[in-house]
Amino acid sequence: MSVLVIAEHDGKQLKPGTANTVTAAAKIGGDIAVLVAGHQCADAAQAAARLAGVGKVLLADAPHYAGAVAENMAALVQGIAAQFTHILAPATGFGKNFMPRVAALLDVQQISDISAVVSDDTFVRPIYAGNAMATVQSADKVKVITVRATGFDAAGEGGSAAVESLAAGPDAGLSKFNGQELSKSDRPELTAARIIVSGGRGMGSGENFKILEALADKLGAAVGASRAAVDSGFVPNDYQVGQTGKIVAPELYIAVGISGAIQHLAGMKDSKVIVAINKDAEAPIFAVANYWLVEDLFKAVPELTQQL
Repeated sequence: MSVLVIAEHDGKQLKPGTANTVTAAAKIGGDIAVLVAGHQCADAAQAAARLAGVGKVLLADAPHYAGAVAENMAALVQGIAAQFTHILAPATGFGKNFMPRVAALLDVQQISDISAVVSDDTFVRPIYAGNAMATVQSADKVKVITVRATGFDAAGEGGSAAVESLAAGPDAGLSKFNGQELSKSDRPELTAARIIVSGGRGMGSGENFKILEALADKLGAAVGASRAAVDSGFVPNDYQVGQTGKIVAPELYIAVGISGAIQHLAGMKDSKVIVAINKDAEAPIFAVANYWLVEDLFKAVPELTQQL
């Protein structure tokens, strides 16, 4: 067996989900290769080479791979797919963008969002917003898989894989990456944070999120939100945690004024320790919390911040 992991990166560093995907590949077994495709991304390739368990790194560096546009990425992967039995990518916006196209080009079924590996052809994935787990078996010659990073530990460093240049394919010319604007923050990025403080509809307004930001600053935490808070315009979309937002599994997740709708729980219930603060004693969030406080958040959170 030979497994290809497609790396998500920013040109300089690997995004956190890549190391977790390498761990999933190791559980499948066989030789592991990592594809780093982009423009001016040699540093990311070197970072991939240092991951434990990686046998080789394929570097495809060309202007039309900038931004990982789906048409060009899928064509690149299709061109080398015959060398591999499994093709994996993180189940983030990156992987979800082009992996379905890869599966279509190879005429196979994609296996999405796996959280466990049973064997080289059998995998576990969440369904019904994480309320049930499905064990699926694939007979496809090449298995195209996206990996839920929170289901696997990140692979460590210590590897010394060789980096091989891969000839760039043609530019499909169907779409073009014009650029991106990244939100700047002194706080950790949500999917990489060890601690997350999230607010829900109970915060009442965007202005009130300053209460959570003060707590987050004390803890060195990221700030998240439920979909209800995002839809209400309290905070930007990139704060959203949940089934249609970001899937997170920090060491500590503090949910403030969040009722605990099933869609939100799907995005954070794998957190190691969950603390919930809500004045509604019947809030569903308490069913998954390790610690909970039935209290008005506008009283409890400032007191907690002061104590810290």
